[in-house]
Amino acid sequence: MPRSQPPQQPPPVQRLRVHYTKQGTARFASHRDFGRALERALRRAGVPMAYSSGFNPHPRISYAGAAPTGTASLAEYVELGLAARCDPERLRDSLAAALPAGFDVVGVIEAEGRALADRMEASAWTIELPGVDERSLAAAAADLLAADRVEVTRRTKNGDRVFDAREAIVSLRVDGDTVSVVLRHGQPLVRPDDLVSALVACAPGLSDDLDAPRSTRLAQGPLGDDGTVVDPFA
Repeated sequence: MPRSQPPQQPPPVQRLRVHYTKQGTARFASHRDFGRALERALRRAGVPMAYSSGFNPHPRISYAGAAPTGTASLAEYVELGLAARCDPERLRDSLAAALPAGFDVVGVIEAEGRALADRMEASAWTIELPGVDERSLAAAAADLLAADRVEVTRRTKNGDRVFDAREAIVSLRVDGDTVSVVLRHGQPLVRPDDLVSALVACAPGLSDDLDAPRSTRLAQGPLGDDGTVVDPFA
């Protein structure tokens, strides 16, 4: 006997966008870890979530450009679909109190215009490379910027993937042992570790001096005409 279709859930009556940070030990949390923590926090805070239709309804949560595991971020975003209207400021306070340490809610606003994920065109990062020879790093950065294409390899569960990391670079600056870079989002998404691999590809000796890089996303959002990343909440 065919399985009867479940009732359709009503659409959200309000969409809220949440800006949060990921710092301290929370940088080691995966996207899946944060998703579970967020759903628990929403339940604790009593947020009236809207749910999807189907046999396995889930809360209407849309993620946009989550930072890779092991990186810190000052610019993480998520959109919530609600079944009842909530005051954004009150929700910010209650959600901040319910999330684990290291995840701090910066702001909550009502969603307007384009989907959140469509607004995430680029990210600004700082990458600290302790132990690196600073002159070699500066030379590698110059060679990377001068190149038309620099291929890097990323290991995935389906095997090695080779792609061009140079195309994503909007701007890059070196100050001592720190790289400041704006990366355009694309397919595949070029991550800070890919940028480090590209620098090593331009100067293989760099890898001899590198300790564990420390990456922090400073901004994420639309890409301005001047090559800077625009606040998606602005």
